[in-house]
Amino acid sequence: MSSLTGPPADVPTLTEIVHPVPVSEAPSSGGIAQGKMSSEMAELMVQRVLQRIELVLDRRLHEAIEQLILEHTDALLPRLREEVELVVRESVSQAFEQESPAFPGQSENLKQEVS
Repeated sequence: MSSLTGPPADVPTLTEIVHPVPVSEAPSSGGIAQGKMSSEMAELMVQRVLQRIELVLDRRLHEAIEQLILEHTDALLPRLREEVELVVRESVSQAFEQESPAFPGQSENLKQEVS
């Protein structure tokens, strides 16, 4: 049997040794420009996306708040009517009581007609 001394012929092999570049060494000017451009593009993209989100959120929040206000107003309406009716009845009753001394015989007749 023969022993294999290397990889088969169709397998690529590494012929160059690559040493890592220290972080302190600056990359070429093309890399800086591309990195700067990429960060500017990313910032622009973030700003544009935030503007679109703000427009959509503003519209949807207005719609949601409007709907909630309508629902709460509908729920409060019967109670508000009851309260207004009670206040009006008490106000009318107090007004009649205050005016009754001026019209001794008429105040009882007017109270019965209003009630």
